[in-house]
Amino acid sequence: MTSARGERIPLEQYFSGRDLRSRELFDRVRSAIESIGPATMRVTRSQVAFRRRVAFAWTWLPGQYLRGDVASLVLTIDLHRRDESPRWKEVVEPRPGRFTHHLELRSAADIDEQVLAWLVEAWGHAG
Repeated sequence: MTSARGERIPLEQYFSGRDLRSRELFDRVRSAIESIGPATMRVTRSQVAFRRRVAFAWTWLPGQYLRGDVASLVLTIDLHRRDESPRWKEVVEPRPGRFTHHLELRSAADIDEQVLAWLVEAWGHAG
């Protein structure tokens, strides 16, 4: 049984009524991932997941959960190591040897070569 939270929805529904910048940033993230290689996309009410054999990146809208001055979009990347970049909003280790990195995206400039390198690394481990 699929919970309402995990139920798939159309991408347009996910972004319906949201800030246009969040959709523009999402499209850039999706293009970056597509430039690396094949991945499937799963859209639910809470997030958009990108996966190969396992999920390696997610985007979500912090405005769904937080108030105030929040980023337009958060990109979450699963790495097999803790990356020490100061750009990360938060890094957690949900299970030994797996590190979830949260990056706030406020402008297209935030999706740069460093972010692409992290996505390439995560994509490679997900296959």
